[in-house]
Amino acid sequence: MLIVQPHILALDFDGVICDGLIEYFVTTKKTYSKIWKKDLSENSETLANSFYRLRPVIETGWEMPILLRALVLNINEDKILNQWSEVAQEIVTSEQLDNKEIANTLDHVRDEWISADLDSWLKLHRFFPGIIERLGEILNSSTQLYIVTTKEGRFASKLLYQQGIELPRASIIGKESKRPKYETLRLLRDSSFQDNPLIWFVEDRLKTLKLVQQQADLSTVQLFLADWGYNTEKERKAIAGNQSIKLLSLEQFTQDFSAWLSIDN
Repeated sequence: MLIVQPHILALDFDGVICDGLIEYFVTTKKTYSKIWKKDLSENSETLANSFYRLRPVIETGWEMPILLRALVLNINEDKILNQWSEVAQEIVTSEQLDNKEIANTLDHVRDEWISADLDSWLKLHRFFPGIIERLGEILNSSTQLYIVTTKEGRFASKLLYQQGIELPRASIIGKESKRPKYETLRLLRDSSFQDNPLIWFVEDRLKTLKLVQQQADLSTVQLFLADWGYNTEKERKAIAGNQSIKLLSLEQFTQDFSAWLSIDN
């Protein structure tokens, strides 16, 4: 029987390992009050529900306060979902905002919160069912596990440590690396002890997977779209018949690697 197992498994964090929707909104709301000097407590529940539905449009953290701003400005949800780049850029331009400053403010809010009350911050994160157990199994196998995320690596590290998953800090590659994920995959390949290592990459953002797909030298990387993550039904249907990007369910993720390839998009 042929044993199917990648040499390197790269996993996104938010939307694949961890569900941080509640923390995202609370941190975003705190950040919003610092940037726009307005308390949103009165409409918090309504804004939160819209924010959760629209989370799939977010690529990097600085966009979260912009998404909340769009909701406060009553921009139509369909427009946000279908034209997010244009909506975000219009807000940034018209209000003379700076992406880096927004990102720094967001990270500072998180750092202050973690420093003041780590437990309350940790409690707002949920790990998808069976994920932690499966990570433990992978860590005890010959597969090299890496986390490749647009979240600050130190945040992902704290959350995993709390769950008993102790990855070397070098195995958690976060926003601080300042490079696209396809470049990180390239570096993982080139630094591997294996010749032509078999690399699998699980991500919940289709755009990110398509960028990897466009790299000719990464054509052997097997790509998986996590169907339990922050993506839409339209995106999941879009990869029907695509053999280089397979739709992966949470049930399959928690099984042996051989179950991952039994998917027929």
